[in-house]
Amino acid sequence: MAAFFDKKAKLSIEGRKGAFEKLKSQNFDGNWVWMHCASLGEFEQGRPLIEKIKAEQSDQKIILTFFSPSGFEIRKNYDGADYVIYLPYDSPSNARQFLDLVKPKKAIFVKYEFWYFYLKGLKNRQIPTYLISAVFRKEQSFFKWYGGFFRNMLSSFTHIFTQDENSVQLLKKIDVENVAAIGDTRVDRVLEIGKSAKPFPKIEAFCAQSHILICGSTWPPDEAILATFINEKLPQNWKVIIAPHDIKTSHIEQIQKRFTVPINTYSNLVIGAKIDAKVLIINNIGMLSSIYQYGRMAYIGGGFGSGIHNTLEPIAFGLPVIFGPKFQKFTEAVELIRTGGGFSISNQREFEKVFEKMSEKKMFENAVFYAKKYIETNKGATEEIYDVLF
Repeated sequence: MAAFFDKKAKLSIEGRKGAFEKLKSQNFDGNWVWMHCASLGEFEQGRPLIEKIKAEQSDQKIILTFFSPSGFEIRKNYDGADYVIYLPYDSPSNARQFLDLVKPKKAIFVKYEFWYFYLKGLKNRQIPTYLISAVFRKEQSFFKWYGGFFRNMLSSFTHIFTQDENSVQLLKKIDVENVAAIGDTRVDRVLEIGKSAKPFPKIEAFCAQSHILICGSTWPPDEAILATFINEKLPQNWKVIIAPHDIKTSHIEQIQKRFTVPINTYSNLVIGAKIDAKVLIINNIGMLSSIYQYGRMAYIGGGFGSGIHNTLEPIAFGLPVIFGPKFQKFTEAVELIRTGGGFSISNQREFEKVFEKMSEKKMFENAVFYAKKYIETNKGATEEIYDVLF
């Protein structure tokens, strides 16, 4: 029913049509590893492991499945996997057909994917099955008195790799012992991005000698706070780059109307031309993770909605991070706040206070140190998982 009104739901339905016919056209010879990701964020966590497998075993075939269109539609042509497809909806017949056709020798689920019939089928066929970069919280059904059905699914995993020790302790309380805290594979991914970040001449020209505040994956509540501060309080030696989550023309125009300072969009910049703008809007996708190389500080959007976006990308470049109040589900954000590498704000005044605090040399250097330390401390999860799997 949702497909009549929602483009994402329609893509999900349409994308799954003929899935088994597509699978029948492939040559699955029993030498395939299956990785499943819910969406794009989970793909970024699984990607380092895919690339590690391919680097170590060039003949190893990998099938990558997605649940959400926001993952599949963007990464359907990802050449690190040998085949990319939507995962058919979870049901006894779909799980049976999928496993009969693909015949995976190993299965890897990323972060929080729990599909009952697929997991049951994998367990019954004694196919090694792994959950990576997982995070568990006491509020989840696994840990409630009524959670027997959900706890039963955990027994299907050969091994569970968590991001933090708290998740391990929660699982052990319900007698799940095949678990280890080894960190988040996304850390390895952002380190790789940091090493290979390409230059952007137009952005370099915009930045010139200014300090840069980079605002990544912003939503309207974030933009309202940022615009008030930038219009009224932004120091003369600072400029701002905003990469909104939604880059539709209507949203870009909405952002532009918020500002009284000079503003421009990336697509309108011309190399060699004079740039008077104080604010630059990135009106395309795919650049943000590398743009952080030009920043001094970062604001990460989403914290006034369902949860913050990627804080690992900016801290990989040593940027202190600021974000909204809904961060509790993100291990790295909690740790950054604890150490002083990150800061949560609930309104414009709190944002202003953090910005003022970061103008103090000692406070800023402390924040940079702990941002970098988080990355250094938590790298290497991909290598550890690979060693267990193979």
